[in-house]
Amino acid sequence: VQLQASGGGSVQAGDSLRLSCAASGSSFNSAAMAWFRQAPGKERQFVAGIRWGTGSTLYADSVKGRFTISRDRVKKTVFLQMNSVKVEDTAVYLCAADLIYNVDAQTRMRPDTYDYWGQGTLVTVSS
Repeated sequence: VQLQASGGGSVQAGDSLRLSCAASGSSFNSAAMAWFRQAPGKERQFVAGIRWGTGSTLYADSVKGRFTISRDRVKKTVFLQMNSVKVEDTAVYLCAADLIYNVDAQTRMRPDTYDYWGQGTLVTVSS
């Protein structure tokens, strides 16, 4: 399994940005896909997740209402639309895949649930 994240950059607070994660190397029909982020000196933090098959979503409280996760099953790509970004959204954003979806939401928010990780893309938000 390979995950290739892209779309990061430097933006101003209040702007929008869309991240992409191109997935390959497996069937993802039963997978959970997720975006995490990690700021310098901080732990990896769950941002949003999506069930590949049904499209059901899960969000961290800190991004709910501002970020939207989606996927294109044909292109095997997961997106993270980031609106109204804040300075505190600054981090490296990583996409992750767990090939067997876990029904427990808390489990899906843990980094150690995911077996495959992309290389990350840096998002910098300035005031």
